Amino acid sequence: MSDKIVHRGVAIVTLADGDLMLEHCKPHDIAIRQDASGWWTYFVGENGEVDGYDEAFPSRDQAIWAAKAAAEFGEG
Repeated sequence: MSDKIVHRGVAIVTLADGDLMLEHCKPHDIAIRQDASGWWTYFVGENGEVDGYDEAFPSRDQAIWAAKAAAEFGEG
């Protein structure tokens, strides 16, 4: 089950294994997903396009802080 927080009006959604991003996120949301490499941060665009950082973060907390920083600067 996904978990959602809102920071500066931007939803930051932590996805659980098996969650489909576009079922849980809408345009301008930020998604966080874990895999074997770490915690990935993705940005959902106006038309459902998804972009993200080139590297995973080593922890969920670091991914959330990066998402919050992006929300602060309107990058989400």
